[in-house]
Amino acid sequence: MSDTSTGAESVAATARGATAERHRRTARALSRGELGERYGLVALLVAVTLVFAVSPETSANFLSASNIRTLLGNQAVTAILALAAIVPLVAGEFDVSIGATLGLSSMVAAKLMTEQGLPPVAAAAAATAVGATVGAVVGIIVGYLRVSSFVISLGMATLLGGVVTWYAKGLTVVGIPQPVLDFGNRNTLGVPRPVWLLVLTVLLLAYLLRYTIFGRTLLAIGVSRRAAELVGINSNIRIALAFLVSGTLAGAAGVVQLARTGSASAQVGPGFTLAALAAAFLGATAITPGRFNVLGTLVGVVFVGVTVNGLTLMGAADWVEPVFNGTAVIAAVSLSAIVARRKARLAA
Repeated sequence: MSDTSTGAESVAATARGATAERHRRTARALSRGELGERYGLVALLVAVTLVFAVSPETSANFLSASNIRTLLGNQAVTAILALAAIVPLVAGEFDVSIGATLGLSSMVAAKLMTEQGLPPVAAAAAATAVGATVGAVVGIIVGYLRVSSFVISLGMATLLGGVVTWYAKGLTVVGIPQPVLDFGNRNTLGVPRPVWLLVLTVLLLAYLLRYTIFGRTLLAIGVSRRAAELVGINSNIRIALAFLVSGTLAGAAGVVQLARTGSASAQVGPGFTLAALAAAFLGATAITPGRFNVLGTLVGVVFVGVTVNGLTLMGAADWVEPVFNGTAVIAAVSLSAIVARRKARLAA
């Protein structure tokens, strides 16, 4: 009897040991998988950079100081707009009016400075306030009427396109004051000045989304609006505020774009929307996979910018950039869905 009992205990111990070993192997595999998910886009960025750095067609200019500064300065606008996009996205809402808001803000700032004689700081503040107003209108409609954010923001983008065309009278506004151009095109400590504004935006937005009650409640709403409301979260006002922040950042991006180019036209804004969304969705596959996050979005912006810049230096045709941006959005959304399903299976 004792031998039988001892044998059973031995078998049970062996089974427990085998089970524990399987769990350890699974944990190691998951750890490697999570590492790949977190830093896969970073690794891809490094690989793409190395390819362009050694390619005969691009090696002479790709890593030059002037090209890097130009790349950083140009991508600062896209990055601020991508950060504008992720605030509603965290709450599960889309804002596809960000590009049109950028265009409107750029035109308003240009007109106020060149036709009304407003000081640059005042004009920039007014233009940013216009962007905030657009965001607030979209946010109130989406938040309180509970209608599709995609449809409402798409309608707003179309409306703003017509408004900007009317406001500009079909003309390109030039004659921007020199201090504005200096901000957009000169360097401080060897870094383009718009990049310093981007750094400040990143710090503030990362703190807002990660360490404040507002940011955490947005995340809860994004996971389940109904569940968030059941625990007492007022989703209406928070969604409205998310679009307000988005519109404010898009307005600021418009002012920076004006400072970079020195002109404003009705065609400026819409082209930024897809690039910003591509970076935002790519960012949701990096650093914190399955969640829209600030650092991941920056990685997405740099990846898109570096790839397009390298392809341009190789002599790629104009159609390559929109094709790449569209492909990036499709791939990023698909990857995000795969990551979400994988996490759901693991949690089950």
